[in-house]
Amino acid sequence: MPPPPTRIIAPGDKLPAVRPTLSDDESEESAEEEDPKSKILNAMPDTSRSSRRPPVLQCHKYDSFQVQTQTHSAIICAAGHVYVAATVHHVKIYDLNLSESPLLVLDGKDVGLKELKATSLEFCSAKAAQSKGRYVWIGTKDGHMLELDVITGQLMGTRLSIHFYPITRILRYGDVMLSLDDGGKVTIWMSNSAGEDLRLASAQVRGSRISDRQEFAEMFAGKLWTSARDTITPGARGPAVRVYDILNPGSATRTMLPTEHVGTVTSGTMLPSDPNHVYLGHEGGFVTVWLITTDDGIPVCEEVMRISNSDVLCLAGINDRLWVGGRNGTIAAYNVESRPWIMTNNWIAHWNGQSVVPLQKIVVDPYSIDKIGRLCVYSIGRDDHVKCWDGLLGADWQDTELLKLEKSFSHFRNITILFVSWNIGASKPEHLSGSKENSSFLYDALNSVEPPDIIVFGLQEVVPLDKANVAKFLKKKKGLEGASTTLHSEHRRWTDKLVGTVTFALPDERYKLLYTKELVGLLSCVMIKTKEQAAVRDYAAHTISRGVRGRFGNKGAIAVRLLVDDTSLCFLNCHLAAGHRRVRDRNADAAAIIEHEKLFPELQVLDEALAFVGGGDGTMALDHEIVFMSGDLNYRIDQRRDAVVSSVQQNTYESLLVHDQLTKEMKTNIRLHSFMEGPITFPPTYKYDLHSTEYDTSEKRRIPAWCDRVLWRARDPTRVEQLHYRRYEPDISDHRPISAAFHVLVKSIQHDARNKVKEEVQAQWSVREWQLLDNARAFFIDQLVL
Repeated sequence: MPPPPTRIIAPGDKLPAVRPTLSDDESEESAEEEDPKSKILNAMPDTSRSSRRPPVLQCHKYDSFQVQTQTHSAIICAAGHVYVAATVHHVKIYDLNLSESPLLVLDGKDVGLKELKATSLEFCSAKAAQSKGRYVWIGTKDGHMLELDVITGQLMGTRLSIHFYPITRILRYGDVMLSLDDGGKVTIWMSNSAGEDLRLASAQVRGSRISDRQEFAEMFAGKLWTSARDTITPGARGPAVRVYDILNPGSATRTMLPTEHVGTVTSGTMLPSDPNHVYLGHEGGFVTVWLITTDDGIPVCEEVMRISNSDVLCLAGINDRLWVGGRNGTIAAYNVESRPWIMTNNWIAHWNGQSVVPLQKIVVDPYSIDKIGRLCVYSIGRDDHVKCWDGLLGADWQDTELLKLEKSFSHFRNITILFVSWNIGASKPEHLSGSKENSSFLYDALNSVEPPDIIVFGLQEVVPLDKANVAKFLKKKKGLEGASTTLHSEHRRWTDKLVGTVTFALPDERYKLLYTKELVGLLSCVMIKTKEQAAVRDYAAHTISRGVRGRFGNKGAIAVRLLVDDTSLCFLNCHLAAGHRRVRDRNADAAAIIEHEKLFPELQVLDEALAFVGGGDGTMALDHEIVFMSGDLNYRIDQRRDAVVSSVQQNTYESLLVHDQLTKEMKTNIRLHSFMEGPITFPPTYKYDLHSTEYDTSEKRRIPAWCDRVLWRARDPTRVEQLHYRRYEPDISDHRPISAAFHVLVKSIQHDARNKVKEEVQAQWSVREWQLLDNARAFFIDQLVL
């Protein structure tokens, strides 16, 4: 099985490139103004709650993966268990209920031709139930049309040279069939006798003309929609979309343009839940939405949505979801009723054992409803293999219903978690002395709440992050070898300090150092009460470098994962991009951390997967039920320095929060808006003069900001309660430390009780599935494709 897909920023995106930033000071001076084009990212679909579980449909006795198509052509059609696929010189017929091998392989000699180069396939229209999905029409490179009985293998008829160019598409619509060629000819096939099934040999034909070399052609609501690659001209908004009333001779052709510049049309579909619109996919990652029920009958482009940074290659409308396939080998399903669109599912569809494979086609098989009692959606990738998917997404529906009933098969209890975060500015443990604020800081933080069950320390800038250190590290071929002794020494000294202070500050409780992890400037220490050891398992950690060349780690994160009972927790200790105006870089850092692939090892015990969410397996941050993101996030306040200082002196923080970059990003940025933060009732924590209570009085006079933060997200927000959110006053760094304490409700699943509830949910799904199949059948009948 392929690994689960990453929770990508959007389909086709790569993780943002690592920045070449050398130091905080340099980044402050060289920061560029925010690129207005970056705002388009925030209009992309919300991907934060998508399920990564592949909706595999096991409806055939044999795997559809054995069906192989011609290289890079995806010439195939299906009806239930039967698949007809074209290869270079053959047409193969499979019945996956009988064999994984083709039951029939046809070449040119079998059909009376010199060679058989099929360029298009489609099942013929039929009135009789026994004829639906039985007779397949084959279009060839030489313009011939053939009809084949897939049950008997008998050639039912041929029409030679009906086209003079390769036949690129065969479309079924009601009682007629349409064949299109590269030269722009459309042949309309109609039954010779009213009330009888259409047959190729005896069919009446009528010719029509459209523009030649159409990249895209599809029937929507009785009209033929087309678009060609060469219709994009310099300065134009996008490709011309032409709509032909092909079944009514003499009707005018309508030519439309999108409202914004988009790439070539690659695909199109309609949603059963929204029959008033047509959705077109484009290169460049766009989907255009066209209203077709206008007063004058001319479609209007109502909306242009950017859903990816790479091309949209194929679309399929299934119930109330828009399925999208792209170059990254994944299929994503979207709820298009929300604004922004919501990605509900995203999974790797095609994988060649080493890497993902771009998709070529996603097709809904309407015949599968009556032939196998399922709504089968099949996809073809550039690996030329076929995969079958559950168009109703039944497993996700059942999971959602099970979660609603979780209280009936789970026990819950509260645990207390304390976070302490501080950018220490390369100070040393012995510097925490002298003033009461310095010497008592850790003691006060640890006693800010009842003895916590879990203590999470997150430090940033444990070592100096200057250019000299950068140069020294980059000279080493293996990254950190040259300074490993110094680094480990500094981290070890701070770890010893933290562990020792916990023992001193909380003498009535015993704690164990569960995990410590370092990344150059970052240090994470997780401690738990010894009496909680039995409840904690499957802990792991990983580092994400966002520093110079991806190796230095002066920016990045440490991720720690653990399970408490049957609840999964993920702690992210982060240090994001510095610089007042570098919001875009901070967003990119946050996205790269949240979406990072393979943070943690996959758990092998099936029951453990119940602790994760969204169909995830625990390898990624957002697979976890509760995620905490803390550290020096470096977001600033977009106000003049004097105004900020004045507001701080008057304790009017609410007026400042309106201008706080992170507060604004959490409202508008898709990657952050699923996170929450408690009320901020303390002054900005950055930037102070050392050993002073004055904000930066240097020549740069940086604007005070709440750089140091603690955020969280939870599948069920009611299961996280913040107890406090505060800062402390040690003055040995230019940052002030903060702490945040939480009550977290964790669950223990009673598996026998869950199994009983699951059986009830499965019974409910059986009823709902038939209702959804009836609705789908009605849509296909209404659209005259069934």
